[in-house]
Amino acid sequence: MSKHVKGLIEKDLVRRFEGVGEFVVVSVRGIAGTENNEMRGELKKKDIHLTVVKNSLAGRAFANLGMGPISEVFSGPSAVVFGGDSIVDLAKEMVDWNKKLDQLEIKGAVLEGKVLDAAGAKALSKMPNRAELQGTIVMIAKAPGSRIAGAATGPGGRIAGCIKALVEKKEETGG
Repeated sequence: MSKHVKGLIEKDLVRRFEGVGEFVVVSVRGIAGTENNEMRGELKKKDIHLTVVKNSLAGRAFANLGMGPISEVFSGPSAVVFGGDSIVDLAKEMVDWNKKLDQLEIKGAVLEGKVLDAAGAKALSKMPNRAELQGTIVMIAKAPGSRIAGAATGPGGRIAGCIKALVEKKEETGG
């Protein structure tokens, strides 16, 4: 490949990955074409993109984007997975696909400019994503209010139950 063509590819990678700060690096070597197409289609539905890259060109493109030395995750055939809602969602998707496709290898991830190895990328998949964290925060915020409401209505409910029991007893005895 000539220097001119490499330069054009590098510029295209810079354009494509501009604004991408978090991604997962995988190897898709050995995956059959139909499985590859199925995986890419399912990822596309979730606004997740998978781009196969030449390691040296990807390393230079990310260096041009200010990511520094991230070439350690680019060894052997590599593909960059980016997009979606968060890096946690990317990691979860790729771990799920790794279970479906044995040939898929998770090589690592880049999170806020820090390089994570394969174990770190898999650990990301066990973390709660943004929606789960928001739900947890809402539950925590609601808990004191529901406790106060329960405390306020609890004694009143007991008193009402006692009054009802007295009324029923009086009605039975004819009083």
